[in-house]
Amino acid sequence: MRFALMTEPQQGLSYTEILDLARTAEQAGFEALFRSDHYASFPGAAGLPTTDAWTTTAGLARETTRINLGVLVSPVTFRAPGNLAKVTATVAEMSGGRVEVGLGAGWNEPEHHQHGLAFPETRERFDMLEEQLAIVHGLWTEPDGWSYAGAHWQVADSLFRPRPMAPHGRRHPNLIVGGEARPRMAALVARYADEINITSATPASASAGYARVDEACRAIGRDPKDVTRSAMTGVLVGRDEADVERRAQALLASVNAGGLQGERWLEERRKRWIFGTPDQARARVAELAAAGVERVMLQTFLPRDLEMVALLGEVFLG
Repeated sequence: MRFALMTEPQQGLSYTEILDLARTAEQAGFEALFRSDHYASFPGAAGLPTTDAWTTTAGLARETTRINLGVLVSPVTFRAPGNLAKVTATVAEMSGGRVEVGLGAGWNEPEHHQHGLAFPETRERFDMLEEQLAIVHGLWTEPDGWSYAGAHWQVADSLFRPRPMAPHGRRHPNLIVGGEARPRMAALVARYADEINITSATPASASAGYARVDEACRAIGRDPKDVTRSAMTGVLVGRDEADVERRAQALLASVNAGGLQGERWLEERRKRWIFGTPDQARARVAELAAAGVERVMLQTFLPRDLEMVALLGEVFLG
């Protein structure tokens, strides 16, 4: 099993705090740090400071040395495909090829309205995502002069420089599609992506999503083994039961969930997150591995708790 750390900086983190987290994750031995791409603060209080995902990732590229850096996922509604292809290629150069790119259809309607961004209905967003994947992939890999005619975006006589730096043996940075891998998304993964990331994953939802991706790959003659299978799941781990409960209460405070409602919210996450003592956490990871997960994105909602990040390194990477 491979491990990455996933963080939600829209919880009010400054760039300095994101950098502290990245350096701690790098020191703990994580292979990658991913951040969300949101402009509105949640869960918890509204109106907290938020930062742009790719701008901060570019900064981290110059202030870390080993850890891969990525965004999981960038909504198709935030950036035009040509702009995203250029931004990510630039960050790939700045990092020496340590960038991973996650794309998705987006979901948070209020933050779009708050920032003057259009939020089409679901079918149209998936149409846009299909075009975005085709264009980003094409600009990165197709020969000069490549063109593309879509309903939302068109490319004419492309000339894209520099081509993004990529890991050895790859044509481009690791391209991830994140979601539930329902049939249409599974088809997009099969055609364009290097990795499928099942969000809010349980062993059952991950296994079902991977099966749909496998079927879609076989339908177009692609070896399903070419697609990495990953899962994103919440994480809360303590050295002992008392440490777990201390962090559980800090989590409730961070999301402004109190009383009986908060306890119900927490109990639901105890059941499906990687939650508990080190032995309990490793047992949950074993369940994901049995479902076919090859890489876990450990999604922390206590991003300022650097001691827990270090502990996660000990538990899973030590």
